[in-house]
Amino acid sequence: MNLSVELCGVRMRNPVIAASGCFGFGREIAPLLGGLSRLGGVALKAITLERREGNPPPRIAETPSGVLNSVGLQNPGLEAFLSEELPWLADADTVLFANIAGATLDEYRRVAEGLNDTPIPFVELNISCPNVKAGGAAFGVDPDAVHRATGAVRAVCGKKLIVKLTPNTADIAGSAAAAEAAGADGVSLINTLTGMAVDIHTRRPILGNIVGGLSGPAIRPVALRMVWQAAQAVRIPVIGMGGIMTGEDAVAFLLCGARAVMAGTANLISPDACIRIAEGIGEYMRQHQIDDVNALIGALEV
Repeated sequence: MNLSVELCGVRMRNPVIAASGCFGFGREIAPLLGGLSRLGGVALKAITLERREGNPPPRIAETPSGVLNSVGLQNPGLEAFLSEELPWLADADTVLFANIAGATLDEYRRVAEGLNDTPIPFVELNISCPNVKAGGAAFGVDPDAVHRATGAVRAVCGKKLIVKLTPNTADIAGSAAAAEAAGADGVSLINTLTGMAVDIHTRRPILGNIVGGLSGPAIRPVALRMVWQAAQAVRIPVIGMGGIMTGEDAVAFLLCGARAVMAGTANLISPDACIRIAEGIGEYMRQHQIDDVNALIGALEV
């Protein structure tokens, strides 16, 4: 039974990737898993040009079937990542995705350039960040903005470029197509949905930043719809995410056209979630007498 998939010419042992933001740089979780070799890949914590302290607490709020987070891209910055985290990751024995973020297109470009001489094969471009030169609107809110951001990074990025799309848009298919037209090698979606939570006793927002990103099973139906729409709109690979907790959840995304999947919130519940999800895909394949996971990709009957 074959669980391996090829993503932009890179072979992964299975289609399950730990999503950015819920796995750190893998250092803390690796000992619990006996290393990272059983994972299809790891999307690393977002990296910005300079160190970020993140948003004020509280940063996490549980909601029905989901989690709101407003961490604020806390990270040590590009130079610290290259000197402190990258040497350890060199022996990770899994496919790595460097997630990059910024407040301006120049910051994005400089981070992407800084990763060119590393062995990391993928850059995941997080365009859900606020663009400080556009009044705080996210870079990925409309197809034109997606095209500009993707093209700017593509011009300097020597890695396979995956564009991570925000669901907070009216045209997800148009966004995916714009990323492809600007030179993306693939797209990943969905990032978190914008939401908030209120403490009715204090009459204050629960999150220190007031609003945050909603993830977990609550957003899975939205994610499935958007992944299916994006897969219909592009020829480049689609990586699906949004509330994947089990192997059966992952299979649904594969059927909708995803070539690989990312699991995020599940890792906060169980550090071995990605391994269990991959095993669950295998169990589904055994039950349905499928010997190659690639046979599931885009096999939804509509």
